[in-house]
Amino acid sequence: MADRQALIESFLGQEGWGNARRTALTGDASFRRYHRLDENGRYAMLMDAPPPQEDIGPFLAIARHLTGLGYSAPQILAEDHEAGFILLEDFGDSTFTRLLAAGEDETALYLLATDVLIDLHKKPAAKAIPENLPQYDSGKLLTESALLTDWFVPAATGKELSGPAAEEYQNRWRDALARSTGVPDSLVLRDYHVDNLMRLDGRDGIAACGLLDFQDALVGPVTYDLVSLIEDARRDVSPETAAAVTARYLAAFPDLDPDDFTSSMTVFGAQRHAKVIGIFTRLCVRDGKPIYLDHIPRVWRLLETACQHPDLAPIREWLDDHIPVGLRCIPEGLRTS
Repeated sequence: MADRQALIESFLGQEGWGNARRTALTGDASFRRYHRLDENGRYAMLMDAPPPQEDIGPFLAIARHLTGLGYSAPQILAEDHEAGFILLEDFGDSTFTRLLAAGEDETALYLLATDVLIDLHKKPAAKAIPENLPQYDSGKLLTESALLTDWFVPAATGKELSGPAAEEYQNRWRDALARSTGVPDSLVLRDYHVDNLMRLDGRDGIAACGLLDFQDALVGPVTYDLVSLIEDARRDVSPETAAAVTARYLAAFPDLDPDDFTSSMTVFGAQRHAKVIGIFTRLCVRDGKPIYLDHIPRVWRLLETACQHPDLAPIREWLDDHIPVGLRCIPEGLRTS
């Protein structure tokens, strides 16, 4: 840790921020840490992303791609790829999460975020998608869906899932994902929710929506970020807002088949919920971060709702057989972690 602090001080000194006051911000689920820099009213953000756990390359590439398209990702002020430091434009404190907690209009904020996605998805794929960006393919999606069985099932039941049961789970997801190919692909930011969106005063239109945490971006279905927005693992979104978002998006794409859209939203939403339940469990069991456990019941409710769709009937049946309703909560052994 002392060596890391010395590297930070050296980097900031080289970039002209050596005398800035540093304030640590609340960390996220990764190894990244953030510090606000204040030097006599001049502000910036320091991202500390220690290698080998973190690689700042994808963040830098996607940030520059987004700003090149006219979106409000933070400007890159300086970088040290080898050490894992980025000096970023400071967007302030007005995350959508904080604005909502302060009583701001939910629907207005969600529609602003929706308008960003509409604008992005209207761009030709060759422009919207960075060159050589990997596909969000079935292999990645199936690996993510397995986080539920790899981490939540042992925590909830006290035993590993049998090989045949795990294989059947994967086969059912493979079939569901293969049926949800009726929507176009675009750039998928993957963590598109209110914690990672900011309102930027003094900017107009979609530029008023600041974008954070996009380093895991891939090429995938246009529905993925939209369902991430309105089926949030961390907060309940009103049905009225969710309906307004969906209507706004569909109105912008009249050629998009509503049934294909609904199927894709439902299947990819469910895949994400299964993944998130596993991740939140892993964060507690492996990484000692129990703070995310309180969200597990909400994510289970979202997954159960999605599984009412006919396309997910095989997944619903598997869950009923292997994870009974009484286990769809914070695992008993983790409650005091």
